[in-house]
Amino acid sequence: MAYTVLNFPLSTGKSIPAIGLGLGRINRSQVVEAVLQAIKVGYRHFDTATIYGTEAALGEALAEAFRSGLVRREEVFITSKLWSSEHEPEDMLSSVKNSLSLLQLDYIDLYLIHWPLKLKKGVELQVKDDDYLPLDIKATSQALESCVQVGLVHAIGVSNFTVEKLTSLLDYAKIVPSVNQVERHPVWQQKKLKPFCDAKGILVSGWSPLGSPGSAYHGTKDVITNPIVESIAEKHEKTPAQVALRWGVQTGAIVLPRSFNPKRVAENFEIFSWELSEDDINEISRTELRRIGLADMFCNPTSGPYKTVQELWDGDL
Repeated sequence: MAYTVLNFPLSTGKSIPAIGLGLGRINRSQVVEAVLQAIKVGYRHFDTATIYGTEAALGEALAEAFRSGLVRREEVFITSKLWSSEHEPEDMLSSVKNSLSLLQLDYIDLYLIHWPLKLKKGVELQVKDDDYLPLDIKATSQALESCVQVGLVHAIGVSNFTVEKLTSLLDYAKIVPSVNQVERHPVWQQKKLKPFCDAKGILVSGWSPLGSPGSAYHGTKDVITNPIVESIAEKHEKTPAQVALRWGVQTGAIVLPRSFNPKRVAENFEIFSWELSEDDINEISRTELRRIGLADMFCNPTSGPYKTVQELWDGDL
């Protein structure tokens, strides 16, 4: 089935824009300028997280967009994420309220558990051996559900959860996660996870849909230089990035490209007036697959819940 609409339905009954601008760890001025430019292009979905440090800049950009009449609050969809050092149930409400204060909003449209991992208070990405704590995902889930009940968050979900980890969560979740945000692009298609989420009514959202070239974390050009993607792009007279993003949306997932170049921001949005053929989709499905973002910084052979990347991803590599 081809998707030509700009939105996907959520399990909450609301909808979420099929493409969003990913706002990683970049400086304030870049965020403000990129968000305002993206809104003018047509973007209505912006993806941030506590650990990114971009919530305040996004809030500044949104406030300016609202003041100038560029867009109304109800027309934009904001996703943010709970960092791994804030899993204590008593910390949940204050974490959400802090994000709301930085974003200058009354509610967050979608709030995700960033990783299936718990760290000591104040720990960010430089994780030491003794920084890991036992994760009670049930308690975290229940605390998130309470944020929905009081209206601070309209939908909740997870990020970087495997089939096995989702299965465990679904055993006790009173609110089924609306979204699972994971790495997804033509070089890593989530062929095990995507059908599972579809069957459970969980929408898949793809971070790094272009492989994040230039990113120090897991950046690679393997997606946009993939020979199959390049060949299809040439046939359709599109950029490889547009083909990768169109593939993501057309196969039923949100895409979250991270670009702050005005030309590329505009190009990345131009994926709704054309379609890939069934042959194109089948050809991409034959791409040699490999996970790019292994997140091995969260794996420790002597401490923590995951000794290896195989354990973190439950063997789905």
